[in-house]
Amino acid sequence: MATVLITGATSGLGRYVAFELVRSGHRVLAHGRDPGRTELLVAELSAEGAAEGFVADLSSLAEVRELGSRVAEAHPELDVLINNAGVGGGPRGAGRELSADGHELRLAVNYLAPVVLTRALLPVLRANAPARIVNVGSAGQEPLDFDDPEFARGYEGFSAYCRSKLALATWTFTLAEELAGTGVAVNVLHPATFMDTAMVREGGITPWNSVADGAPGVLALATRDMGSGGYFDGTTQARAHETAYDPRVRKRLAAVTEQLLGM
Repeated sequence: MATVLITGATSGLGRYVAFELVRSGHRVLAHGRDPGRTELLVAELSAEGAAEGFVADLSSLAEVRELGSRVAEAHPELDVLINNAGVGGGPRGAGRELSADGHELRLAVNYLAPVVLTRALLPVLRANAPARIVNVGSAGQEPLDFDDPEFARGYEGFSAYCRSKLALATWTFTLAEELAGTGVAVNVLHPATFMDTAMVREGGITPWNSVADGAPGVLALATRDMGSGGYFDGTTQARAHETAYDPRVRKRLAAVTEQLLGM
């Protein structure tokens, strides 16, 4: 059975997936931002199987790095990483927010944090191949403006969310090429449209689906061999935004990412 780290496990899709995994006999390392909620979740999960909690604020890249080293040290057997935590578009008309490091918040949590956490855990995942990385993306995708990656001009929350999710998909494909032959698979998926989560409700949207509708895709990619470098709509292989496959875009994104993380 696998040892799985899932970020953003205290609510919504992450919480549902954590329970499904623990009930299937996997060891679940549940990440949350709030210590109290994380502790409560772990107590509930532990009644069903093996679980442990890890607290970190993913809007702080220092905390993301620290989370990676804590998990690697405590669980050298880790073989699945689910980058699930995310920030939605926010309430309609809400202004631009910054992360602890001064990055645009959606880009920081939905894209930079998974990149940093994955890099921190790659040595462990590679040592435990076959291993899997599942990036929870979205069908809502919009190209980053490389001249303004932090969205300082004409900011709009849902647009910022879509940009961060396209960046995540683009990076997933680049990482899959980098990891070819290592036994570490990495895929990105759109779990389901407008699931019943706090993120969706905050945006003033009436949910279309339950988190149970979004779980099968995440669970399949986390526990089965589904190849690597794919984009999935639920459990079905699909196509991300066309720019995600453009080598020039991928090269620009890599350069911009290094620049942002070097700050």
